[in-house]
This record gives sequence, structure tokens and C-alpha cells, in this order.
Amino acid sequence: MLFGSSGIRRLYNQDLLNLSLRVGMVVGSQAGSVLVGRDCRKTGPAITNAFIAGLCSVGTRVLSGGIAPTPSVAYSGRATNAACMVTASHNPEAYNGLKIFNPDGSSFSALQQEDVENGLSDLPRPEWNHQGTSSSWDPLTPHHDAILAGTDIKEGISVILDCGNGAGSVLTPALLSEAGVKVTAVHANPSGTFSRPSEPLEEHFPYIPSLIRKNSARCAIVHDGDADRMMAFDEKGMYIPGDMLLILFAKYLDVKHVVTTYDASMAVEEVAEVRRTPVGDAYVSEQLVRWGEFGGEPSGAWIFPQISYCPDGPFAAALFCEMAGEWNISAELEAIPRYPILRRSLDLATSHEVLFQIGAVNSTDGIRIEEDDGWCLIRASGTEPKIRFTAEGRTMDIAKKMLDKGEEIVRLARAGVA
Repeated sequence: MLFGSSGIRRLYNQDLLNLSLRVGMVVGSQAGSVLVGRDCRKTGPAITNAFIAGLCSVGTRVLSGGIAPTPSVAYSGRATNAACMVTASHNPEAYNGLKIFNPDGSSFSALQQEDVENGLSDLPRPEWNHQGTSSSWDPLTPHHDAILAGTDIKEGISVILDCGNGAGSVLTPALLSEAGVKVTAVHANPSGTFSRPSEPLEEHFPYIPSLIRKNSARCAIVHDGDADRMMAFDEKGMYIPGDMLLILFAKYLDVKHVVTTYDASMAVEEVAEVRRTPVGDAYVSEQLVRWGEFGGEPSGAWIFPQISYCPDGPFAAALFCEMAGEWNISAELEAIPRYPILRRSLDLATSHEVLFQIGAVNSTDGIRIEEDDGWCLIRASGTEPKIRFTAEGRTMDIAKKMLDKGEEIVRLARAGVA
């Protein structure tokens, strides 16, 4: 399987270099012009150059955007027929990969991904007299200007911003400062080495609450490696779970139709009509093109169709600052119903085989077992050798019961019983 739940992602090695060249040839043969950007991983130049070489070999006009957040590349891709971001998102530095977008910022659909995979078995034949061109292009300014035009932040509020040494470092600090925010930025240089784990999970930010208190900040905002994700803390220094952040955005934007994933809380259905998709921002994006005003998933990927159909961490950061200037965030959170959600993962090399054995049509989509007051989603990770479990119940006992059911199904499958 070439594409996972969010593009192509692999450990960096010769195979990934070769694959990047070949995917570039296929994408280039289908799109006459392509914008290419990258995050700040040390392997970024090699993968980017291989992909661009593939594009140019089949006559494609390439716009090279350099280091930029994924949403900036997706937004500015409207100037070309397609866009590609070289990134492994929140994965450790040893990984890299490719995310491919349509001009509206949506990820390549399942059918488009299938076309790319099929194209790898019948590559176009490069011709010496039909070569493409590559020139520099700025993907940051159009995105920056669109975010400032689409938000209205109270001037002078104090905010903590942690970019995790990722691509968000080249946009979000300056963006918020220009909007009048007093920014205390940490890990905001694009060094290519992450000072903390890139995935924006609560346990990766033990220092944020004290920074909020020290600076009397109204909130804190954190990004992952390519800044397509954004998570936040309230003014009391409490980490906001992704399910609650999804609901906060939906309430603040006053939207009535929300797209989210099977692993998001039941509570979102109390504030809007909801359509659910398998886990993965590409699925949310694809559904939003057809229906909905806002979408996202609890991992921190928030999609605002008024900007583009790509998860947009910098826009979400600016919007959350606007929200923090108008609302008492902790008070708003207290008014949202919360149901216990349990998440667990199981390291397993045969994760995909086990998911197929228990009846999943697609192993990374997984299967969801439901009862009246709870559910459990079982799925194989698209980027790591793991099975992920998510369970929710109206009470903690129900959540635990659903999680136990999910784990028992997998245990039986591994034993060859199921």
C-alpha cells in the first residue's frame, strides 16, 4: 500500500529516494505544473530534489517553494495544477514522505491515489528534448495574507507558541506578531532536529503550563513538524483535548454541519449535524468538498473550507488567538459535555494482517463496534507498526467495557481464533 491515511510516509533510505523520483514522474505526467515545498528535516533536500527531478524529466513546470508549512504549500498550490509537500508530518526525524494536493488544497482522493499507484508500473518515458523547468516561488505570503484577512485578533494578548522546530517556525510567529499578539515563541527555529517529540500530545509539553503562568498568557498554541496540526492550552495551563477543541471551533464559527472522524467524541453531535469518515485528514477533506462548513479530527488537524481543504495549523492558531481574545476559554470548556475517551495502542508488526482477519475492508480505516452508550474503533496505524484502539462511553465503566471488547477481538485474532 503506497498511500497511508495522510500521504506517503517511510523511513528515509534509498527506496524512498527512488520512490520519490518515480512518483514525481507519474504526478508530472498528469499535471503540467506543480508547486513543491518541504519541511525542515535534514533529508528534505534529497527527497525534494528527487521528486523535482521526476517532475522535470517528463516536462513539468515546477515552482520550488523551499521550507514552508504544509497548509501554505496546499493553499498556494492554486497557482499550479497540483502541489506536493515533502514531509513526514509528526513522525520522528528519520522519516520522510510526500503529501500531494489538488489546487483547492484537498489531498489526492482515493481514485487519484490509485492512479498514481497504477502509474508506477507503467512509467512515462522521459525524452531529452522534453524537459521541464524549476524556478523559485513564495508560498508563504499568499497564505499569510489570507489568514490575516480571515481573522480579527484582539491586539496585545499574550500567547505562548511552540513550533517544535518545524516548518511552522517560518510563518506562525511572524504572522501572530503582525496581528498584534505578544508572542513568546519556543522551539521556533527550523533546525531540522526536534527539541521535543513532534506529535502535539499533552505529555510532550510539561513546560507549557508554567510558561503560561509566567507570562500571564491567554493561551498556548503548539504545532507538529509540518504545521498542519495545531493543539492548544487554555489560560489556566490546561491542555485542551482534540475533541473539545473541535467543538470549540464549531461553536465559535457557529457552523451547523461538521465533518469529523470515527474516533471523535459523541459530544460534537450535540452542537452540530455530523458526518463521520475513517481516520485521516484526507478522508475529512474529501467529504468536506461535498458537504460541511468545517471539519477536523482529534489529532489536531483542522480544515477550514474558507481557506482551503488542507488542515491548516497557522490559520487555526490565528483563529484560536481571536477566540482567546473574546472568550474565557476555560469557562467555555466547562460548558461542553465530556464523555470518557480511552486511547491505547499495541505495537504489532502484523497489525494490517490482524485487521483484515477481524473483518476490516481497509486496515487503516479499521472497524468500529458500537452500542447504545459507547463505541470502540480498532485500526492499524498508517505510519507505524501499531494497532490503535479508541473507546468512548457515557460513563467510564462503559468506555472501559468497550475498550476491553476491542482488545479481546484483537487478542482472539492474534491467537487464530477469530
